[in-house]
Amino acid sequence: MGERMLHKQIRLILVGLLISCATLGKKDPNEGVEVKLRVVDESGGPITTAVVRHPDEADPHRVNSMSGEWNGSVLYLPGGGEIVFQPGMHLRLEVSAPGYLTRVIGYDIQRRKNEFEVTLNALNVDDMDIVQPTLEFGRDKPREGSSIGGAN
Repeated sequence: MGERMLHKQIRLILVGLLISCATLGKKDPNEGVEVKLRVVDESGGPITTAVVRHPDEADPHRVNSMSGEWNGSVLYLPGGGEIVFQPGMHLRLEVSAPGYLTRVIGYDIQRRKNEFEVTLNALNVDDMDIVQPTLEFGRDKPREGSSIGGAN
Protein backbone atom coordinates (compact mmCIF):
# COMPACT_ATOMS: atom_id res chain seq x y z
CA MET A 1 0.00 0.00 0.00
CA GLY A 2 2.81 2.43 0.85
CA GLU A 3 4.54 1.72 -2.45
CA ARG A 4 1.35 2.36 -4.38
CA MET A 5 0.87 5.73 -2.62
CA LEU A 6 4.47 6.67 -3.43
CA HIS A 7 3.92 5.93 -7.13
CA LYS A 8 0.79 8.16 -7.14
CA GLN A 9 2.73 11.03 -5.57
CA ILE A 10 5.58 10.63 -8.06
CA ARG A 11 3.08 10.65 -10.95
CA LEU A 12 1.44 13.82 -9.62
CA ILE A 13 4.81 15.52 -9.30
CA LEU A 14 5.77 14.50 -12.84
CA VAL A 15 2.48 15.73 -14.28
CA GLY A 16 2.91 19.02 -12.42
CA LEU A 17 6.45 19.41 -13.81
CA LEU A 18 5.29 18.68 -17.35
CA ILE A 19 2.51 21.27 -17.13
CA SER A 20 4.84 23.92 -15.71
CA CYS A 21 7.46 23.21 -18.42
CA ALA A 22 4.81 23.49 -21.14
CA THR A 23 3.65 26.88 -19.90
CA LEU A 24 7.18 28.25 -19.53
CA GLY A 25 7.63 28.50 -23.30
CA LYS A 26 4.45 30.51 -23.81
CA LYS A 27 4.70 34.29 -23.77
CA ASP A 28 2.30 36.64 -22.09
CA PRO A 29 0.08 38.22 -24.80
CA ASN A 30 0.71 41.65 -23.22
CA GLU A 31 4.47 41.19 -23.56
CA GLY A 32 5.98 42.75 -26.68
CA VAL A 33 8.17 41.22 -29.36
CA GLU A 34 11.88 42.06 -29.03
CA VAL A 35 13.20 44.40 -31.75
CA LYS A 36 16.96 44.91 -32.13
CA LEU A 37 18.63 47.42 -34.40
CA ARG A 38 22.28 48.27 -34.99
CA VAL A 39 23.32 51.76 -36.10
CA VAL A 40 26.29 51.78 -38.48
CA ASP A 41 28.14 54.25 -40.70
CA GLU A 42 28.80 53.87 -44.45
CA SER A 43 31.78 51.58 -43.80
CA GLY A 44 29.74 49.26 -41.56
CA GLY A 45 31.31 50.38 -38.27
CA PRO A 46 29.04 50.97 -35.27
CA ILE A 47 28.01 54.52 -34.42
CA THR A 48 28.26 54.44 -30.64
CA THR A 49 26.85 57.95 -30.08
CA ALA A 50 23.54 57.32 -31.86
CA VAL A 51 20.08 57.64 -30.31
CA VAL A 52 16.77 56.03 -31.28
CA ARG A 53 13.41 57.72 -30.72
CA HIS A 54 9.79 57.08 -31.63
CA PRO A 55 8.11 60.24 -33.04
CA ASP A 56 5.55 60.24 -30.18
CA GLU A 57 8.21 59.90 -27.46
CA ALA A 58 9.86 62.78 -25.66
CA ASP A 59 13.15 61.14 -24.67
CA PRO A 60 15.56 59.38 -27.04
CA HIS A 61 17.10 55.98 -26.23
CA ARG A 62 20.89 55.68 -26.41
CA VAL A 63 22.47 52.79 -28.26
CA ASN A 64 25.03 50.52 -26.61
CA SER A 65 28.28 52.49 -26.36
CA MET A 66 30.34 49.54 -27.59
CA SER A 67 28.24 47.87 -30.29
CA GLY A 68 25.89 50.64 -31.49
CA GLU A 69 22.88 48.38 -30.81
CA TRP A 70 19.49 49.19 -29.29
CA ASN A 71 16.78 46.72 -28.39
CA GLY A 72 13.34 46.93 -26.84
CA SER A 73 9.89 45.39 -26.78
CA VAL A 74 7.86 48.33 -25.50
CA LEU A 75 8.08 52.13 -25.58
CA TYR A 76 6.63 54.38 -22.90
CA LEU A 77 4.93 57.56 -24.04
CA PRO A 78 4.99 60.85 -22.08
CA GLY A 79 1.24 60.72 -21.30
CA GLY A 80 1.59 57.34 -19.59
CA GLY A 81 0.67 55.21 -22.60
CA GLU A 82 2.66 52.32 -24.01
CA ILE A 83 3.54 51.09 -27.48
CA VAL A 84 3.92 47.32 -27.18
CA PHE A 85 5.64 45.77 -30.21
CA GLN A 86 3.36 43.14 -31.75
CA PRO A 87 3.78 41.04 -34.92
CA GLY A 88 2.36 42.81 -37.98
CA MET A 89 2.73 46.26 -36.40
CA HIS A 90 4.47 49.00 -38.42
CA LEU A 91 7.11 50.69 -36.27
CA ARG A 92 8.47 54.17 -37.06
CA LEU A 93 11.73 55.31 -35.48
CA GLU A 94 14.03 58.31 -35.80
CA VAL A 95 17.73 57.40 -35.67
CA SER A 96 20.27 60.20 -35.23
CA ALA A 97 23.85 60.83 -34.15
CA PRO A 98 26.14 63.87 -33.95
CA GLY A 99 27.84 64.45 -37.32
CA TYR A 100 25.34 62.28 -39.25
CA LEU A 101 22.10 62.91 -41.11
CA THR A 102 19.00 61.86 -39.15
CA ARG A 103 16.99 59.01 -40.67
CA VAL A 104 13.34 58.17 -40.14
CA ILE A 105 12.82 54.46 -40.73
CA GLY A 106 9.80 52.20 -40.90
CA TYR A 107 9.87 48.52 -39.97
CA ASP A 108 7.16 45.84 -40.03
CA ILE A 109 7.52 43.71 -36.89
CA GLN A 110 7.64 39.95 -37.41
CA ARG A 111 7.04 37.11 -34.96
CA ARG A 112 10.77 36.56 -34.43
CA LYS A 113 14.21 37.60 -35.64
CA ASN A 114 13.51 41.33 -35.65
CA GLU A 115 17.12 42.38 -36.13
CA PHE A 116 18.22 44.93 -38.71
CA GLU A 117 20.85 47.60 -39.42
CA VAL A 118 20.35 51.30 -39.96
CA THR A 119 23.08 53.10 -41.94
CA LEU A 120 23.58 56.81 -41.27
CA ASN A 121 25.36 59.04 -43.79
CA ALA A 122 27.96 61.50 -42.51
CA LEU A 123 27.26 65.22 -42.79
CA ASN A 124 29.43 67.01 -45.34
CA VAL A 125 29.89 70.43 -43.76
CA ASP A 126 32.55 72.77 -45.08
CA ASP A 127 33.87 74.93 -42.23
CA MET A 128 34.67 77.72 -44.67
CA ASP A 129 30.97 78.23 -45.38
CA ILE A 130 30.18 79.01 -41.74
CA VAL A 131 30.16 82.74 -41.01
CA GLN A 132 30.48 83.60 -37.37
CA PRO A 133 28.63 86.81 -36.55
CA THR A 134 30.37 89.58 -34.67
CA LEU A 135 28.33 90.80 -31.74
CA GLU A 136 29.00 94.34 -30.62
CA PHE A 137 28.30 95.37 -27.09
CA GLY A 138 28.02 98.93 -25.80
CA ARG A 139 31.69 99.12 -24.79
CA ASP A 140 32.97 97.58 -28.01
CA LYS A 141 31.65 100.35 -30.25
CA PRO A 142 34.30 102.89 -31.24
CA ARG A 143 33.68 106.39 -29.93
CA GLU A 144 32.89 109.13 -32.38
CA GLY A 145 35.30 112.04 -32.42
CA SER A 146 37.52 110.84 -29.60
CA SER A 147 41.22 111.26 -29.60
CA ILE A 148 43.75 108.62 -28.82
CA GLY A 149 44.95 108.84 -25.26
CA GLY A 150 44.23 107.89 -21.71
CA ALA A 151 40.89 107.84 -20.07
CA ASN A 152 39.57 111.08 -18.61
